[in-house]
Amino acid sequence: MDSFELNKILGAILGTCLVLLVTSFTASALFAPVMPQKPGFEIAVKEAPASGGAKEAAPASEPIEKLLQTASAEKGEAAAKKCQACHTFEKNGPNRVGPNLYGIVGDHKGEGRGGFNFSAAMKAKGGTWTDQDLNQFITNPKGFVPGTAMGFAGITKDSERADVIAYLHKLADSPVPLPTASK
Repeated sequence: MDSFELNKILGAILGTCLVLLVTSFTASALFAPVMPQKPGFEIAVKEAPASGGAKEAAPASEPIEKLLQTASAEKGEAAAKKCQACHTFEKNGPNRVGPNLYGIVGDHKGEGRGGFNFSAAMKAKGGTWTDQDLNQFITNPKGFVPGTAMGFAGITKDSERADVIAYLHKLADSPVPLPTASK
């Protein structure tokens, strides 16, 4: 191989490097990336109301006592299937992520339930589970008991909530009777 052949090979390599360098400078000038002020992705989230604290439970359009007059425990049993991922409904049933709900109507909030470890917020709520409390809790658990560990978003449809509460009324050794509508 003579020097002329060696010069052609070195010239081709040098020419290729020069073309790549010019292409890189041109691409950087045309397509300059915009760097964010802080790293990461921005996730759009609705702002919490400025009134402070968690969003309150939305009141039912009709009183729960009136809704319970037309509620169906059978439909409530079907609607409660979405709760079975975390709760059981049979007598002396085991606790899961949430407590067993047999006999919940009229029972104390945050106590008992077969040794279930309730959140501090639920223990602090106190009182007994009335129809009105169940309605508000099932509508928006975190609105009714801010700080609850329950991750369920709630049931927004009034009639479906009433059906579930009617079903919960049936789940007891001596069921609490459904309330009568006040006029």
